[in-house]
Amino acid sequence: MTEPPRRIDHLVHAVDDLDGAADLYRRLGFQVGARNRHPWGTENRLVQFGSSFIELITVGDGAEIAPHAPGSFSFGAFVRDYLRERQGLAMLVLDSADARADAARFAAAGIGDFDPFFFEREGRRPDGSATRVAFTLAFAADPGLPAAGFFVCQQHFPESFWNPAFQRHPNGATDIRAVTIAAGDPPAHAGFLAAFTGSPARRAVDGLNAPLRGGGHIDVERTGDAEGIVAFATGVPDLAAQAEILAGAGILFEASGDRVTVHAAEALGAGIAFRAGAGGTRRDMPPPAPCTA
Repeated sequence: MTEPPRRIDHLVHAVDDLDGAADLYRRLGFQVGARNRHPWGTENRLVQFGSSFIELITVGDGAEIAPHAPGSFSFGAFVRDYLRERQGLAMLVLDSADARADAARFAAAGIGDFDPFFFEREGRRPDGSATRVAFTLAFAADPGLPAAGFFVCQQHFPESFWNPAFQRHPNGATDIRAVTIAAGDPPAHAGFLAAFTGSPARRAVDGLNAPLRGGGHIDVERTGDAEGIVAFATGVPDLAAQAEILAGAGILFEASGDRVTVHAAEALGAGIAFRAGAGGTRRDMPPPAPCTA
């Protein structure tokens, strides 16, 4: 069986208070990276795993954000507008080996006629020294999910920041294993998911399932409430230890079967499921190239 062409690269978790969000993620059992600033003024901190990461992001002081325009998707404007309504998982990002070619594919498939977007910024190595990182993004859009952003990311200099020192978490977490999207009519999004991921979405009991490279997947589940990206799952080696971390931090959680769940109300709009086992992309696979958009 041919493996799906894309993997989960990262999730963009939009928050009002970046340092407060970093503190929450530390209390959840993760290591959180230094504060970075994009050229247009959004600021982020990263939680990096073996082949994926969480991007905590906010709009910094003095931000000069370009508006959306015909053929141009503004990353900063999407984050800013999202935060005017809510905090939570604003964008889902998959990997790309050639973002310019992917932009052309998305346009041909009718899921986003946007110019590729290149940018670079200063990054930090584990020892605190400065380096440069650069990315090209190709955006897609599902009109049925206006509160969810989608793009793929080509990382040009992964060696500038991809380091095991950033991936050692107190809870042993090892990757984003699954992403959940809530939608009123899951089957209506099958065509978009197939074009975005490069592999057909399969019917599931509660909606759709889109398999991804490295064992990850996207689930689209039926809901009568707000629609968009609502949750993610990560693998941890010891669920009992994870429960102790959460209890010690005073974070409410639910333990059931093979997972410990922190609901969105406790985690700034992002549901988080800690699942038993490592999961995700193994380190003996060719090293992936994540993006820190």
